[in-house]
Amino acid sequence: MNEKKVPFTGEQLESIIAQYPTPFHIYDAKGIVENIRRFIKAFSWAKDFKEYFAVKATPNPYIMRLLQKEGVGADCSSLAELVLCEKVGITGSDIIFSSNDTPYEEYAKALEMGAIINLDDITHIAYIEKHNGRLPERLCFRYNPGSLKEGGNTIIGLPEEAKYGMTQDQIIEAVMYCKDHGVSHFGLHTMVVSNELDINGLIGTAELMFDLALLVKEKTGVEVEFIDFGGGIGVAYKPEQTPVDYEALSAGIKKAYEEKIEGNGHSPISLAFECGRMVTGPYGYLVATAIHRKDIYKHYIGLDACMANLMRPALYGSYHHITVMGKEQAPADHVYDVTGSLCENNDKFAIDRHLPKIDIGDRIVIHDAGAHGHAMGFNYNGKLRSAELLLHEDGRVELIRRAETLDDLFATLDFSKL
Repeated sequence: MNEKKVPFTGEQLESIIAQYPTPFHIYDAKGIVENIRRFIKAFSWAKDFKEYFAVKATPNPYIMRLLQKEGVGADCSSLAELVLCEKVGITGSDIIFSSNDTPYEEYAKALEMGAIINLDDITHIAYIEKHNGRLPERLCFRYNPGSLKEGGNTIIGLPEEAKYGMTQDQIIEAVMYCKDHGVSHFGLHTMVVSNELDINGLIGTAELMFDLALLVKEKTGVEVEFIDFGGGIGVAYKPEQTPVDYEALSAGIKKAYEEKIEGNGHSPISLAFECGRMVTGPYGYLVATAIHRKDIYKHYIGLDACMANLMRPALYGSYHHITVMGKEQAPADHVYDVTGSLCENNDKFAIDRHLPKIDIGDRIVIHDAGAHGHAMGFNYNGKLRSAELLLHEDGRVELIRRAETLDDLFATLDFSKL
């Protein structure tokens, strides 16, 4: 069980709304920092342990800077994310560039910044050689175990059906080739689970990668220097779910490391994760206002937010907990579909959700929206993406991204030629 709370009182929220109208995303800085400190501490036993924040989850430089101060790097997958890192001052091996179907201009920027490049496909080796003239001294390879790893979900798919990564044989071939063509530092990466709450599945991923490292050494003579387990650590979106126990996860991975890596005489390997969801997800909230009620075959509450602000419920059918401010202790004796205004019937934050009676003007807080929330916004129907706010421990609220305007939306159009 995990109790769904908000980091502000109703009175505080109203004072925030007086300055920044709904809808908006607001992030709890204290919660983010305390969480990442606990995660890093759990892996203090691991050599040069590193967390690379998945920028795609919450691509805001103020969030990135907050995490940078805690020693967190960045997992990037696009040119824009690399430039964000550059603006924040994250460079070199504090970046792992892990993309797919990658245009060379993105590889070029990653190489310029000294980032660790994680190759998604074996053909990208020749692609980089062709355009860059040589390979970098350090490369990482993304592994897709196919049917060797059970799992997958609606977010990432079954391994054998996912577009990501190389087969085991391709990993061996890639290492063999690269060691003879200037690469002297090797890493392995995988990402076969997403939003996983079962630590056995996460530990199983680590065991899989340790086995791969041993196979690489056996087949190529190369000892990999680092392993990136990807992200995948889940968020307990539902109150009845249990959040991942970092200490238990770490203990399981440590046991596997000692048995497989140390037990087989492999040189020490640096370990890394590239989590995004669990870093900021539980500490971000979408705040909206109830503006309409509709009663036909079902009862609907319409918000001033829509799936342009939070797409996950529409895209994946995901659950996000809802708090009606001021009615936290009221009985959940009404059943609503909570909707946005897009011309899409799946623009719903909740379906058949038991909630307290909602009145027009009530403030609605949607939980666990701190990752893959604002980041996945779009402008369909001409909807504008909302502001992002950062709530500091001392109660200050900082605007870290202003709300879009119609001028922003139309900035790429030239009306003068009509």
